[in-house]
Amino acid sequence: MQQHTTVSSPESTALQEPATPARKRPKPGERRVQILEALATMLEQPGAERITTAALAARLEVSEAALYRHFASKAQMFEGLIEFIEQSVFTLINQIAEREPPGAPQAAKTVAMLLQFAEKNPGMTRVMVGDALVYENERLQQRMNQFFDKVEAALRQGLRSAADAEGSATPTVDAQVRASLLTAFVVGRLQRFARSGFRRPPSEHLEASLARML
Repeated sequence: MQQHTTVSSPESTALQEPATPARKRPKPGERRVQILEALATMLEQPGAERITTAALAARLEVSEAALYRHFASKAQMFEGLIEFIEQSVFTLINQIAEREPPGAPQAAKTVAMLLQFAEKNPGMTRVMVGDALVYENERLQQRMNQFFDKVEAALRQGLRSAADAEGSATPTVDAQVRASLLTAFVVGRLQRFARSGFRRPPSEHLEASLARML
């Protein structure tokens, strides 16, 4: 942003008040991140109703038009949160797959990671279980459904690899059943966490629960 210099005579210089420093503009992409962080924080309020762009703009102390300079729609803002969830979770799932042996150890670590991620990001939990998407574009809920399908597929792959190595007579069926059970457990824990106003931690009695399922 160019600064315009005002030329004044030596006599008038002493009468001028100090210039007000220009408001610092966010770096490229920084405002976009600020908007997503504000949206996630607003979702952390237990019992929060549908979040409007007017409320979001007010929280950031900007105009609604300023929001739309960075996102074409509110649905696109939610997509930004979903992208964060996907990138974070699947990066961690891949790391677990590389470090842990397939089978129960890998599945247990994956489930624990998902529940811990939700516990640390309550606003994201409401997106994951769809509570925050009820009045939004239908494609957002479909994308979260696909997210859990991919989680289940990752669990199934690890469990099947272990079953193959153990010489199970029905490795595919066994892996499908266990992966489906674990995914349903994760979704149920996240829903309880969100609907309890974030009072019931999803990791509650986790080790004992996993021991029974695995």
